[in-house]
Amino acid sequence: MDIVLYLGLFVVSLAVLLKAADWFIDAAEEIGLSLGISPFIIGVTIVAFGTSLPELATSIASVFAGESEIVIGNVVGSNITNIALVLGVTVVVVKEIKLHDQIWHIDMPFLLSSSFLMWFLVRDSNLTIFEAFIFLGALVLFLTYSLKSDDGDEDLYRTKVSWKSYVWLVIGGVLVWLGADYTIFAITKLSTLMGVNSEVIALSLVALGTSLPEVIVSLGAARKGKTSIAVGNVLGSNIFNTFAVMGIPSFLGRLTIPQNVLDFSLPLMIIMTILFAVMTISRRITRWEGIILLIFYVFYMVELFTK
Repeated sequence: MDIVLYLGLFVVSLAVLLKAADWFIDAAEEIGLSLGISPFIIGVTIVAFGTSLPELATSIASVFAGESEIVIGNVVGSNITNIALVLGVTVVVVKEIKLHDQIWHIDMPFLLSSSFLMWFLVRDSNLTIFEAFIFLGALVLFLTYSLKSDDGDEDLYRTKVSWKSYVWLVIGGVLVWLGADYTIFAITKLSTLMGVNSEVIALSLVALGTSLPEVIVSLGAARKGKTSIAVGNVLGSNIFNTFAVMGIPSFLGRLTIPQNVLDFSLPLMIIMTILFAVMTISRRITRWEGIILLIFYVFYMVELFTK
């Protein structure tokens, strides 16, 4: 009964976290437009950050709860899930995704670099404050390159915003924190009762749950023919996960880097990222390639719970 109780708490708190993140993002978008910020800038900052908000919130909560090994499990698991499951399901549903040539100009090189940078910095089972600054510096560099193409007139996008947007921003922020806090609490209890390491739950259940927004956004965009948004969502989310979700919690406490993540999950994440990059060389991803990604995800889940 205890397992069922805490599993229910995990589902409810994660649902609150995801819904609150939506409220926070929507309110932030409206406020941003009222300040004259262009939709493009909002997209590569607020929305891109927002898709990683659940991962960031749960990672910060895990540090405060003394379960910092969840942080890297959350990041690595979410990155694998985004590529193998989110992209895989999207391609299988829409049959084929056609890509723009620009994907190799900024996004894909940054995605590949972020994966190798993470492995290089944590391979000694430690992440220092200096290395956390490297992550955040890389994030600023990515945002700078992304924003360079925005030449819009800020007055063109300026809209009016009501006081309700500010209220929802606050409510969303508070509920994001509470949802993350209780999610980590439930994970801690479940890992104890089930005899499973908390990072395993982070690599699987938390990663799957926090990737649900990416699934919804990518499928919705692909069905409307906006396949570049679907792929860009995966790219941007993974880059933010690596740079922000690994970097920011490091300032709040020492991160524990479990050896099994270094031995299995992190190398697999790098392999999946390379596979993703290879698939994009032809500027299209086919249904068969999507099936291959889903097979990798099933293999990953099986290995995770049988190791």
